[in-house]
Parts: sequence; C-alpha cells; structure tokens
Amino acid sequence: MSRYRGPSWKISRRLGYSISETGKELKKRPYAPGQHGQRRSKLSDYGLQLQEKQKVRYTYGVSEKQFLKTFNEANKMAGVHGENFIKLLESRLDNVVYRLGFANTRAQARQLVNHGHILVDGNKVDIPSYRLIPGQKVSLKESSQNLKIVNQALEAIALRKEFVNYDEETKIGTFARYPERNEVLPEIKENLIVEFYNR
Repeated sequence: MSRYRGPSWKISRRLGYSISETGKELKKRPYAPGQHGQRRSKLSDYGLQLQEKQKVRYTYGVSEKQFLKTFNEANKMAGVHGENFIKLLESRLDNVVYRLGFANTRAQARQLVNHGHILVDGNKVDIPSYRLIPGQKVSLKESSQNLKIVNQALEAIALRKEFVNYDEETKIGTFARYPERNEVLPEIKENLIVEFYNR
C-alpha cells in the first residue's frame, strides 16, 4: 500500500486528531466528514488500537510497509518498545527537516528532501526515511538557501523542539538527541499500537 496522498484534513476529522499537530483541522468542524459524520459510535478494542496506529502513521506520512518495518526495528532496541518506535520515527530526515522549521508540514519537508535541497553533514541526501543519529548536521544546499517556501517557513516558526538546535547565522540545524517521550505526540497512546501488532 503506497503512501496516502489525499486530503489530510479529512483524515484528521475522521480520526478526531490533528495529524498536522496544529489543531486547525478540528477547529471549525470537530466531527468526522460525510453525511453521517456527527453520529457517535463506540469503538471496539481493535478499533481503538487501529485508530491509534492510523493517527501515528498519517502524522509521519509513512506507508504501512515502512511503518511495520520501523516498528519491528524498535522491538530489537533496548528499552520500551513503543517509546523506541516514536524515537525512530522522529529521527527520520523528513521529520527533522520539519522540526527545524525548513518546512511548514512534513509533506513539504519530504518534498525538499526528495528534490535534493537538503544536506546531512555536508552531503546531499534525498531519501526522506534516512535515519539521523544525534550530532548530525542538517542544512540547505547553497543554491537552495534563498528558496521562498523555506524562508517563509523559518519566519513562521515560533518554537522548536528542544531535541533539535538551529543556528540562525549559519542556517545549520543539528539533531541534538533523541526526543523524550513527553516532548512529542503527548495525546498518542503508543501501547495500543504495540497491542495492535501483537494481537
């Protein structure tokens, strides 16, 4: 199954969760889309687990295959499975580009990476799923430093997460460390995702 490319606001309304992390999607119409969107239906345990998985998958914009592969990799790491899983997703290059403020959305960040605008430790990397390790530097290619969408995104950012650093003068960002669990996706219950795959 390929990555979802349809309307993201519809997905957010269906899940009752802002996959852009801005909350804009649910301000005006905080109910599911469609003719029967305002009906309330109680979800089964399986439904709750699936919904939680879909929230995270659509938030990071990954395919089902990539999602499961990352989940299995997290299982091989020391520590809590669910927390390791979130850390691995947060260390993806497209996500770090988004967290640094080079893009307004993860989809925009993915496009910047795909089009070869991003350097990691001075080398071009055009794979959005490339996994960073703490200490690696992320910057824009010299010919891309005056891109309008990047400058607009940098001006619009109000606050960066503490696990990434950005130098305004050099325009170089650093993936300083893996995030603590309470720093990202506080509404997500990752234990339900673990239960979903272990059922």
